[in-house]
Amino acid sequence: MAFFGLFSKEKKETLNKGLEKTKESFLNKLARSIVGKSKVDDEVLDNLEEVLITSDVGVETTLKIIDRIEERVARDKVLGAEELNKILKEEIAALLEENKSIDGTNFDIEKKDGNPYVVMVVGVNGVGKTTTIGKLAYQFKQAGKKVVLGAADTFRAAAVDQLIIWSERVGVPIVQQGMGADPASVAFDTLQSAKSQNADIVFIDTAGRLHNKVNLMSELSKIKRVMNKVIPGAPHEVLLVLDGSTGQNAYEQAKQFSLATDISALAITKLDGTAKGGVVIGISDQMKIPVKYIGVGEGMEDLQVFDKKEFVDSLF
Repeated sequence: MAFFGLFSKEKKETLNKGLEKTKESFLNKLARSIVGKSKVDDEVLDNLEEVLITSDVGVETTLKIIDRIEERVARDKVLGAEELNKILKEEIAALLEENKSIDGTNFDIEKKDGNPYVVMVVGVNGVGKTTTIGKLAYQFKQAGKKVVLGAADTFRAAAVDQLIIWSERVGVPIVQQGMGADPASVAFDTLQSAKSQNADIVFIDTAGRLHNKVNLMSELSKIKRVMNKVIPGAPHEVLLVLDGSTGQNAYEQAKQFSLATDISALAITKLDGTAKGGVVIGISDQMKIPVKYIGVGEGMEDLQVFDKKEFVDSLF
């Protein structure tokens, strides 16, 4: 279902503006790497490797891209340095195409046996998890869907309060039991409430205490077991929210969370305030988990469905 996944002119402009810092940094470094060079040689490739790594693409993904470009150079001995932009763009696009990066689509929320579609949202504190839930709730509501929120991040009072504010702002119901409540109990009540209200989609906020991975794993497993009792197959999606401005640290978080629970989709936020947007390429390549959403601004509409082609076009 792509009801707000289609790319409008306004979305394209927002994406371009959101990736501006990344693009400027990336293209400036790229231009410097080929100064005075007429063809792509070992020195240009070494410089390009440095450009990609310092743009937070990640070492493994960078080496993969360099290998692909080396193959093309070997095939076409007279590859001009001025063509490097085009070649790099093509190889990054091809890499994203090969990964399970969902393209221009949304959560497939068609009702499962008449039940609401359940999304469990995970991520450490401060990555924009609750804000992402609020923006998704707004966009689904705008698309005519009935949304219910569950405040199962009961470890911090601020998390519950923040989600309540978002529910009021967006105008969607919330189920909460306050700080210190059993997260699984909140999830249970939320799904019962969502079923009784004939909701279309449910977002369950959860705590992200990565420093204590064993507890996190058992807590998330318990929440999932309880939800599955109310709605068989729930959660239908586990969305990990990552802060793009932290660069490679976001990739480390993704690795740690994938050890704690089964992640089915990623949302990468705060790309508008950083030059580290290259991390989207690295995470998509290394994790083999679909990047479904990217945050490129503070507005309600600035959480966009990730479109590989549009992303690469904007980056270049």
